[in-house]
Amino acid sequence: MYYCHLMRRDTNPNFMNGVPELLILRLLQQQEMYGYEIVQAIRERTGSVVAIGEGVGYPVLHGMEQDGALKSRRKSVNGRSRIYYSLTKRGARRLSDLAEDWSKLTVAVRMVLAGGQYGEAIP
Repeated sequence: MYYCHLMRRDTNPNFMNGVPELLILRLLQQQEMYGYEIVQAIRERTGSVVAIGEGVGYPVLHGMEQDGALKSRRKSVNGRSRIYYSLTKRGARRLSDLAEDWSKLTVAVRMVLAGGQYGEAIP
């Protein structure tokens, strides 16, 4: 059932594609940030396990803004103009949905790795 839900929403069966969106939404739930700051925060907060480049980050940000999940504003900081992103109500709902999906997926993968009825745990 979970996979049907995932496949219905995303025609690409590679479920890892949702990771940047999930992480970006979570970071922006905490505070508004600019693009490069988001890319760096993902790298730092995941211990470099997840490292998205600007070539991934910016298209995801722009797509989520077009979908109404984010809003942006231009802000001048130390003489530099930056675009800061923040979460909208639609983005908060999207974050909640994605977090629930990823929680279910994590539990399912852990169950398989732990072994059980059909196999032994992976050491």
